[in-house]
Amino acid sequence: MPAIISMLRGVNVGGRNRIKMEELRAVYASLKLRDACTYVQSGNVIFRLDENLKPGDFAGLSARIEDAIERKFKFRPAVIVRTAAELRDIIARNPFAKRRALDPARLLVMFLAGDPAPETRAQLLQLDPTPDEVHFVGRELYIYYPNGLARPKLPWTRIEKTLQTPATGRNWNSVVKMLALAESLESTAAGR
Repeated sequence: MPAIISMLRGVNVGGRNRIKMEELRAVYASLKLRDACTYVQSGNVIFRLDENLKPGDFAGLSARIEDAIERKFKFRPAVIVRTAAELRDIIARNPFAKRRALDPARLLVMFLAGDPAPETRAQLLQLDPTPDEVHFVGRELYIYYPNGLARPKLPWTRIEKTLQTPATGRNWNSVVKMLALAESLESTAAGR
């Protein structure tokens, strides 16, 4: 039974779009998404599915979750999903992995809902984010902020506007922790 990681965009940020994590887990349970657990207060939910989904099915799953959240909380955050296997691959493909003395709290992975066209990717990469560094790998954008995330040269809103697809960012520590939770969920399910 595969574990799925879902990340809500813009939840519990700056006092807006408030959701208590226990209420969010209840929404997932109402959708028959099994063993939902949350990580931190920003809308990271790891759960199991009883069936394997094909890549095209994830948009439908995201929409089901978005619909349920909107019914319950009266706002609709974008929900971006990845499998545990995809998250393992995202970690393995980190373009900054070999760099020494990199602060993982300053490395952000932007998870994109869609796959931008090559010309749209090129348009983003033409922007000068110096001193920040930006790399595309698959549907993810890896951004290193050497001076921290408080005042980035390339703000998240500009990234989304340029790429024309919803996105949500998680720092490296969160990405690694979410994978550990997903793997634990999968191994627990395998032992049943």
